[in-house]
Amino acid sequence: MLGPLVAAIDQGTSSTRFLVFNAKTAELLSHHQVEIKQSFPKEGWVEEDPKEILQSVYECMDRTCEKLTQLNIDISNIKAIGVTNQRETTIVWDKETGEPLYNAIVWLDLRTQSTVERLINKTPGRNKNHLKHKTGLPISTYFSAVKLRWLMDNVEKIHEAVLSHKAMFGTVDSWLIWCLTGGKKGGVHCTDVTNASRTMLFNIHTMDWDPELCTYFDIPMEILPKVRSSSEIYGLMKSGPLTGVPISGCLGDQSAALVGQMCFKDGQAKNTYGTGCFLLKNVGTKPVMSDHGLLTTVAYKLGRDEPAYYALEGSVAIAGAVVRWLKDNLGIIQTSSELEKLAADVGTSYGCYFVPAFSGLYAPYWEPSARGIICGLTQFTNRSHLAFAALEAVCFQTREILDAMNLDSGIHLAQLQVDGGMTSNRLLMQLQADILCIPVVKPSMPETTALGAAMAAGAAEGVSVWSLNPDDLTEVTSEKFEPQINPEESELRYARWKKAVQRAMNWETTEPVNNGNGQK
Repeated sequence: MLGPLVAAIDQGTSSTRFLVFNAKTAELLSHHQVEIKQSFPKEGWVEEDPKEILQSVYECMDRTCEKLTQLNIDISNIKAIGVTNQRETTIVWDKETGEPLYNAIVWLDLRTQSTVERLINKTPGRNKNHLKHKTGLPISTYFSAVKLRWLMDNVEKIHEAVLSHKAMFGTVDSWLIWCLTGGKKGGVHCTDVTNASRTMLFNIHTMDWDPELCTYFDIPMEILPKVRSSSEIYGLMKSGPLTGVPISGCLGDQSAALVGQMCFKDGQAKNTYGTGCFLLKNVGTKPVMSDHGLLTTVAYKLGRDEPAYYALEGSVAIAGAVVRWLKDNLGIIQTSSELEKLAADVGTSYGCYFVPAFSGLYAPYWEPSARGIICGLTQFTNRSHLAFAALEAVCFQTREILDAMNLDSGIHLAQLQVDGGMTSNRLLMQLQADILCIPVVKPSMPETTALGAAMAAGAAEGVSVWSLNPDDLTEVTSEKFEPQINPEESELRYARWKKAVQRAMNWETTEPVNNGNGQK
């Protein structure tokens, strides 16, 4: 007998997955993955279709259930479902028809730059950190409130739906939970504290929507989902093979990875290498405000009556996305795995530095005007050097964030726990250890984001099939990458990277004047 199972919906930027774990051993039993299409209607715009996102969840669930049945595993053993999601991606839909009123605006979309400038201009001293004392965040294109403001200002259907009290706003977690628990027929409109803390409408001290913040962005509170803890029963599945199973865990993807890596102690940190790179450090039950460009975010609240834990977070917009760019835009590789081989062939960037600031620079700079550059080229530079420079770029960006974290918290990290799709690249992991000058530890099961959501769901009151006591969790096997180059060389390469970053700054100083046909 297998005992109780817990499932997780992992809805990421480039794909959706459904995974089923054994609640006693945390072993992954089966999963299915479906790619998600991104559309780029204009330069800097990134959209996804909310209905395609929902459909991909149903497809992954159905396929995974089929696979389990083939393995002679009874799907009635699935006792709970957790949800983890790409954060900040913004959706508005009609509560009466259940239809999305516009595409989802994805977290790394830049269309809100003028909205951000307008908002900053109305703050005292034009200070982008004006709301930080409440939100832990700078005013930036990244967060949901500015995306929602743009939608209300620019999409007639949404403007009308808000006026006629038919609009519902949510991040991807809210959209999925509402649809899966019944949609227009009584679906539950909720989010959890981790996703709410990325909207700029949520007060991280009171742990609720903040009337003053809503007034500042001029957003009616009635369209917002109810904020719940990350681990409680929100509602039951209303259709498909898992009808009746409770949805009882919800965490933004980076918080889910922190839980999945079991960083429950103050000072523990993890880095997730996905489309972007996200380094989170648990700072305990009191928020720590950053003086070095990091965000203060809610790490998790594992139960209605449990305390909220906070994290310092540094985000890099472009990590895995740089691999996609080398493949799709430049055509210098056909598959992602080819990148490692190309880079390994040369073992050096030969002085070439690549700053992939495609959508500005995130932490610790928060500089939307930066753009990507490749510098230090000579006639000797070839595509292998560029591949190496791309991998180094991911590592240097992580180092910048870790330096800022060490300064903010005063505690130097002894090792970095890592997860996410790119960690299968062993060269990248070794480079990361070399550039940080500390060991990098990778669990043998890299699906820690989904695992975190499953843990939260399985541990929820009324489900209680998963223990979150670290002593009860079997020792997860991991691989350790030790630094192999001398620190002087590491520092030299890092200093040159910083020089390249300065060259990338303030490239887009004003909005583009025209698009080639004289129109603004």
